[in-house]
Amino acid sequence: MEKRRVALGEVAKFEDILCFAIYSTNLAVNRVYKPLLDKLGLTYPQFLVLAALYKQDDQTVGDLGNQLFLDSSTLTPLLKRMESAGYLTRQRDTTDERQVRIRLTRQGRVAREKSVGYLDGLVSSSGLDPAAYVQLREELTKLRDNLFKAARANR
Repeated sequence: MEKRRVALGEVAKFEDILCFAIYSTNLAVNRVYKPLLDKLGLTYPQFLVLAALYKQDDQTVGDLGNQLFLDSSTLTPLLKRMESAGYLTRQRDTTDERQVRIRLTRQGRVAREKSVGYLDGLVSSSGLDPAAYVQLREELTKLRDNLFKAARANR
């Protein structure tokens, strides 16, 4: 198999565009998760909120937004819908009323626990062995962090 190299400054061929590879991979991941999300009545961003709160419950909207790379204008309506569905509660912080604290309900905790087995399914569906899966996730996280750092520097 011929190994191709992308030269800087060249016009990228469609198959060389990294952002498309990431975008289309995200679509594929969402399709694997779709049966779970449909069963739970959640969107993918709502599922990520459950996962973040399950890891660390009782967070502020700001802290949750930082973890999920979402601003409060995007996150607040999503949280309101999740609260209406019974997955979480939103409450003003008693020591700082400017802050809203988010907590999982029992229903939210149960939904997250039902989803844990899907991660194994995703690893299996990826065709990667578990070590390669972890390495890929770490490389993608490093790429994301580097790109955010570059975007901040370019402001």
